[in-house]
Amino acid sequence: MHSRAMAAAVLSAALVVPVRSAAAAANDDATLLRVFLTDGTSLVSYGEPARVGDRIIFSMPTAAIPNPPLQLVNLPAARVDWDRTNRYAATARTTHYVETQAENDYAALSNDVALTLNAVGHTTDAAERLALVERARKTLADWPQNHFNYRQAEVRQMLSLLDEAIADLRAARSPGRFDLTLSAFADPPTIVEPLLPPPTPVQAIEQVLAAARAVDSASERTSLLATAVATIDSEIDALPADWAESTREETLAAVLAELRIDRTYQSLTARTMTLANRRARLADVRGLERLLREIPQRDAALGAQRADAVKALVTAVEAKLDAARQLRLARDRWALRAPVLGRYREAIRKPIDLFALLKPSLENIKALSGSPPAALAAIQLNVSAILTLASAIAPPDELAAAHALLISAAQLAGNAAEIRREAALAGDMARAWDASSAAAGALMLGAQARTDIQTLLRLPQLR
Repeated sequence: MHSRAMAAAVLSAALVVPVRSAAAAANDDATLLRVFLTDGTSLVSYGEPARVGDRIIFSMPTAAIPNPPLQLVNLPAARVDWDRTNRYAATARTTHYVETQAENDYAALSNDVALTLNAVGHTTDAAERLALVERARKTLADWPQNHFNYRQAEVRQMLSLLDEAIADLRAARSPGRFDLTLSAFADPPTIVEPLLPPPTPVQAIEQVLAAARAVDSASERTSLLATAVATIDSEIDALPADWAESTREETLAAVLAELRIDRTYQSLTARTMTLANRRARLADVRGLERLLREIPQRDAALGAQRADAVKALVTAVEAKLDAARQLRLARDRWALRAPVLGRYREAIRKPIDLFALLKPSLENIKALSGSPPAALAAIQLNVSAILTLASAIAPPDELAAAHALLISAAQLAGNAAEIRREAALAGDMARAWDASSAAAGALMLGAQARTDIQTLLRLPQLR
């Protein structure tokens, strides 16, 4: 049959495939890609660069040696020609595939198709023969786009032969009917980005210096410059002497200049934050606003060379300004409430002083060091006075919680004295420990109440 002749032709073509040796397949190195900048220059990337938001991040080899040391580079996406970078990566991936795996994959494809067509030759059922050939055709049609279009011309030749075989098989199954299937192939437009050779030792160092000029982070720039100096020192024997000496001297000078700029901006930050802290404590809103206006002026005077440091400084001063505004509001409220707060201060003084008299006796109960009857009676008497006085006071809203805390402390002190009396009468050590716990709680709550009341009665301060 004509279809069998076609199958034999395809089989013959498919079998002429060289197989790449295992030794060659094992010789795979990491692909050196390129990140192209908008000015037309490029930087070597060890493996795929990554785009994260508005940043391009990649690892750059800093020396032209096997398994080179790598430096992480972080560039703004606006500095990178991403289309050209992607085209180069596609070319590199295709080249790497062709050099390492393509022949093995194509041989596997050819063998698979050959086995299928061989089965066609031994099958008498027309429907089964058609299904086998159509399955082989689908495998061939899908293969190029998943394998970097490798050997696309040969695959098309085989597809044409299979199409003829399929037409014959369909005609044989349905005499008198004509079924024509046309297959059109259109290559996607491809812009080839030529591969560049691996960098020489000099070019590897120049790449690091180029990256230092491209990054927008001062700390990363300094790190790249220092890496270039270190690479020159470690690879000195592989570099032209005059070039190495002059480049090292220039790069080291650049590192020292960057460090001087860092110190200048650190000094600016320290001075500015000292002023900001002082003005915030004074609730000097206007002073902080002036300080914010001065920062860009001082930055411009220094050459505007540390955008990150200035941004962080502005953020810190703005936080101080917000705190100063809140403090000013609190002080204005305190001033309006001063008459009410003053009356409360006078009224609460006596209860607080009475609670302070309880401290020695409560400490004795807490320590289980002895509590004479007179001491227990004095506690109960003072607690009664504190509760009577405090209950008669209507605290301002802002002092209600602290006032309630003082009352709780007094009640707990009375409980401690009563439990201690019960423990002494019964000779019950467990109850004595209960009294100790109550006394400790009363002391803690009383101290907290006193602190809270005094704080709320004072002019508000910056926390």
